[in-house]
Amino acid sequence: MIGQLYERSLAGAAIEMEYADGRTAPLDAARWLAPIDGDEAMLSRCAAPTLDVGSGPGRLTVALARRGVPALGVDVAPYAVRLTRRAGGRAICRNVFDRLPGPGRWATVLLADGNIGIGGDPDALLRRIRELLRPGGEVIAEVQPPSAAGRVEHLRLRGRGLAGPWFGWATVSVSDLGTLAGRNGFSRVESWKEAGRWFASLR
Repeated sequence: MIGQLYERSLAGAAIEMEYADGRTAPLDAARWLAPIDGDEAMLSRCAAPTLDVGSGPGRLTVALARRGVPALGVDVAPYAVRLTRRAGGRAICRNVFDRLPGPGRWATVLLADGNIGIGGDPDALLRRIRELLRPGGEVIAEVQPPSAAGRVEHLRLRGRGLAGPWFGWATVSVSDLGTLAGRNGFSRVESWKEAGRWFASLR
């Protein structure tokens, strides 16, 4: 159901996120179909090969392929994977915690658009990514600004008379990264801002 509602949003339907505390916000998944200001701040740092986790319709996976950087998108939504492939990128429909190709051989793992919050447990996600990275590999993540409060929330997608199951999502501030990275085996953290977006590199 999550995938179905997400796919409808990609197609332009009015889908919203409902939070456990009663707040709602629109899900504008279609914004991920085209390049976004600041994307270059991530793309320019991606080494080959790159694993794009939560790749959605594949704007970054495809951009890397076009510049000659072998990349693989991973997403749980079949429609998003099809869009990536249609645009010329490589992608598979899978959860990051499932069995993935090339464990221990990826140079870069990309967590764009706040995907460091996948599953509501950034510690578990970073431990999983360490299994996927090769020695000396790098995580490139988009995070929240220093003023943002780190938190875990439960939400679901709803619209068109449908409501998906509740799931966890974490907000990670750039201020949280030193501690988060250190306890999960990453020894170097660098952060920067571009086009109003915050990014970080974890090695």
